[in-house]
Amino acid sequence: MMPTAAFSPRGESRAPWGRVLVTGGAGFLGSHLCTRLLDAGAEVDCLDNLSTGRAEKVAHLAGRSGFRFLERDISEPGCADVLPGPYDLVLHLAGPASPAARPERPVEVLEAGSLGTRNALAVAGRDGARFLLASSPPVCTDARGDGTPDDADPVRPHRVCADAVRFAEALIAAHAGAHGANAGIVRLFTGYGPGMRTDGAGMPAAAIEQALAGRPVTVPGDGGRRHPLCYVDDMVDGILLVAAGRSVRPVDIGGDEEPTAAEIARLVIELTGSDSPLVFVEDAGDGRAEPRPVTGFAREIFGWLPSVTWRDGLERTVAALRERPDPLPTATGEPTQERTGEWRA
Repeated sequence: MMPTAAFSPRGESRAPWGRVLVTGGAGFLGSHLCTRLLDAGAEVDCLDNLSTGRAEKVAHLAGRSGFRFLERDISEPGCADVLPGPYDLVLHLAGPASPAARPERPVEVLEAGSLGTRNALAVAGRDGARFLLASSPPVCTDARGDGTPDDADPVRPHRVCADAVRFAEALIAAHAGAHGANAGIVRLFTGYGPGMRTDGAGMPAAAIEQALAGRPVTVPGDGGRRHPLCYVDDMVDGILLVAAGRSVRPVDIGGDEEPTAAEIARLVIELTGSDSPLVFVEDAGDGRAEPRPVTGFAREIFGWLPSVTWRDGLERTVAALRERPDPLPTATGEPTQERTGEWRA
């Protein structure tokens, strides 16, 4: 069946779903999705084990009618049985966005892509819900730039994330093909905006964190590497448009502007009013080519079009972070529990 876009995500129409489950909902992107869905009239169950997410990101939703926060791990056996539903849509964002997200927890990365995806699919299958996996761009097969396929080294850090993503996507395709599941995939490229973590090594997070702290803003190599930035509001639009369709084919959601690292760093310094110098440092990367989104399918079939330029988006992001800096997330190590009703983080 050809996918059809049937939802205007910017408030022009009511959400076509009564209740939505968002796994990984206390993360940067998940919290924005929860807010948008509630604004559109849907009820939202936000599930997160807080290993990388933070309850504070959805604290502003506490007490809102139709919102519930569940502190649970979707990868745990039996998790699907304790999610009440029934749901009309399951958005699975619980997997890591990149291998840098949890570099010291490879087992959790693999479990999120396998057990977590299986459990989330089980919930959607039980309720007859649309299922959408938030995936990552495919890893370049010539990661080292020397003609050696990345598949040849299964213990490289990038392999853990790549294999978790590959399995999750294959599982979605298998369920859609074998069982007729209404399941799809969105591949999300570099997203940024208010509420983003600034402790990462990528652009623009690292530049913003360094500039706000008054430290030198470092740019690898000659600063010419390009980054396809996508503002969070545009990314949320794309996800919800795909969710409202029936596409099984992976859909790329990413920015169509590709500023260089040096351009991003210079604008960040300007917007923050920082005295931080711009410093070019040795590129410690592995030669991996920056993946670029192919958004023709999202535009032609779903009518998705980014509306926020990278300059405007950075201005909004810096302003929000200056007003309320985002502290680093910490893992408590405490047993997970369910939080329902009105609560404050």
